[in-house]
Amino acid sequence: MGPLGIQRLAPTLTAIVMTLAACGESPLAPEIQSGSEIQSGSLTGSTGGGALSGESSNPLRGARLFVDPNSNAARQVADWRPSRPGDAAALEKIAAQPHATWFGDWTAQLFETVRDETRRIRSTGSLPVYVLYNIPNRDCGLYSSGGANGAAAYERWIADVARGIGSEEAVVVLEPDALAGMDCLPEGAQSERISMLEKAVRTLKAGGNTRVYIDAGNARWVGAGEMAARLRKVGIALADGFALNVSNFLPDSETIQFGNALSAQVGGKHFVIDTSRNGAGAAPDVAWCNPGGRALGSKPTVSTGHANVDAFLWIKAPGESDGECNGGPRAGSWWADYALELARRANWSASS
Repeated sequence: MGPLGIQRLAPTLTAIVMTLAACGESPLAPEIQSGSEIQSGSLTGSTGGGALSGESSNPLRGARLFVDPNSNAARQVADWRPSRPGDAAALEKIAAQPHATWFGDWTAQLFETVRDETRRIRSTGSLPVYVLYNIPNRDCGLYSSGGANGAAAYERWIADVARGIGSEEAVVVLEPDALAGMDCLPEGAQSERISMLEKAVRTLKAGGNTRVYIDAGNARWVGAGEMAARLRKVGIALADGFALNVSNFLPDSETIQFGNALSAQVGGKHFVIDTSRNGAGAAPDVAWCNPGGRALGSKPTVSTGHANVDAFLWIKAPGESDGECNGGPRAGSWWADYALELARRANWSASS
C-alpha cells in the first residue's frame, strides 16, 4: 500500500545537485534462512539491555527480519508450482524475503490485530517491522486517499497500535508521505499534521522497545534543509531516525547520499531505506505508479555497510499495486504479473 503522491515527482535543485556525485550500488544483503534473516547475533538471544539495545551504533544490529510463510508471494508460488514451475521459482525471490506489515484505516480490531501479529512474529525470534499509514487527508486524495477522521481519532488509533506492541521489540515506519506531501494542505492543516506526528512519536516511544523511523520522502522530493526542519518539528530528537524511498524506485547510491546530508542536519540520526523495487532505478520519466521495467532491489538486511543506514528493508511489499494506473488494480492489491516482472529483472538469484 502507500503509493507515492504526485508531489514527490518534483525534484528540487538541492536534490539534483546532491545526486550528481552518486556512484555505485549498495552491497547485497546476506542470505535469508528458514523464514528469518539471520545476522551476526540474535535479538532473541541478546543479554543485558534487550534486543534492540547494545553497544553497536546500529540499534537494529543482530535482528532477524520476519519472512511471512503466508504472504501473497508465498501463496502465489504454491499455486504456480504445479503448472508454472519456472515462474514459481522466479517469484520465490520475493516469497523468501521479509517485508513490512502495513496498518491503516482498513485494519479491523486494530489493537487485537497488532497484538496478535506482534506475538506471532516475536514467537519466531524475529523483529516486527510495521508501517503506520492512517494520517488524516492521507495521500492528498490520490490513489491511497483516506486516513483517520480527524486528530482525535488519529491519536486514539496510534494509542491502540502502541498498546498492541506493548513492551515488545518492534520497528515502526511512521506515515509514508505525511511530511513530504503536506504541501497539499492549507497552513492550519499542516500545523495540525505536525502536531499529530509529534504526539505519535511520543506515544510510540513510550513503550520502551519500539524503534520509530519517521518517513522523510525521497531524494527527489523535498530538499534536505526543508525536510530537516520538518523532522525537527515532529520530534526527530526522540525518534530513532527517518525512512527514505518508501514505495519509490530511486537507487541506493542516490538515497544514501541524500540521507547522509539529511542526517547531518538532524543530529546524526540514522535512517532506513526501502530497497524493495529499486534494482533498476527510477523509470526514465520518474513515474511512481506501477512503472514497467523495474526490478527488485537489495535484499533486506541490517548489515548495510553504511554507518548511517540501519537497514535496507522491503517496506513496500513487491507485487502490491501502487494504484489503478498502468494496468494495476487498486492500491495495495496483489498483482502477480507485476511481481513476476520485478523478480525476473532482479540482478540476484533466489539462492544467492
